Amino acid sequence: MIRVAVIGAGHWGPNLIRNFHNRMKSEVAWVVDKDEGKLERAKAVFPEVRVSTDARDAIADPSVDAVVVATPTSTHHPLAKAALEAKKHVLVEKPIAANVEHGRELCALAEKTERVLMVGHVFLFNRGITTIKEHIDRGDLGRVYYVSMERTNLGPIRMDVNAAWDLASHDVSIANYWLNSEPVSVSATAGNWINEGIADAVFATMRYPDGVLAHLHASWLNPKKARDITIVGERCMLTFDDMNLNEPLRIYDKQVMEDRTHPMWVDTFASFRASVREGAITIPKIALGEPLKAECEHFLDCVARRKKPPHTAGEDGVAVVRILEALERSMNRGGAEVEVAS
Repeated sequence: MIRVAVIGAGHWGPNLIRNFHNRMKSEVAWVVDKDEGKLERAKAVFPEVRVSTDARDAIADPSVDAVVVATPTSTHHPLAKAALEAKKHVLVEKPIAANVEHGRELCALAEKTERVLMVGHVFLFNRGITTIKEHIDRGDLGRVYYVSMERTNLGPIRMDVNAAWDLASHDVSIANYWLNSEPVSVSATAGNWINEGIADAVFATMRYPDGVLAHLHASWLNPKKARDITIVGERCMLTFDDMNLNEPLRIYDKQVMEDRTHPMWVDTFASFRASVREGAITIPKIALGEPLKAECEHFLDCVARRKKPPHTAGEDGVAVVRILEALERSMNRGGAEVEVAS
């Protein structure tokens, strides 16, 4: 039985507590939060769990095997660092840290202490996302031309990070996973209307190797909740709607074909005609399940088997932060295209 301490009982914390307190593979030993009201609610549901407003209490407990960090981004690094130094395995919610330097420090510390460090990029445990990865890897789409991603909602409005760090981080991790690479450059523009200096909406383009483009629209100031992705490939195209629980994935047998014809007489000029071929639309059956449950089970499996690296390793989290920092630089430069630092 793996004993887990969950630090942070806010928006996402209760779901983590529920999944880790399964009494089969793991149990939650501690719940930590600065808000005593949230601790009271956790105690009411799980009376056997110890609670504290101080994370040091849970981290110092020798019976705790793993620590889950589900707190504001600015606190990820100090809490994860303290847990790793205490030789606890760590699952830290995305993003891994507020900057690349801190993320790299956590990766080095996990390596030194021989502990699992995993980042909660939960969409990489979504069965729809992994199915699309299988289609891309098999070459079903042919060469990928571009990816278009929309992630919008009305709230929750953050005070600690902007919409790119909060929302677009999901899509950055997905695009990196699908394309097996990081973008070489990015450009982004943003607007802030609610809180000064914190972007409420971000429009970004990432340029990946081989000319693949990924366009992101992330906003918590939008009347429509959308989780839409479109991939356009050489052979076919697909769409993914995470809000559609029954038919999230559609594959379109559509493509643009080049048909070059020559005049009947000898000439150096060749006419060009682009013809569009339209075929069937396939809707694969996908058993989605609960991505967070799959993420938690994977973390527990990595801890039990000392399996490294996990599916969403610390280095993957650092790559996402590196891109988010580049997006921030572009926003500050009025949308200029900037290189993603190595």
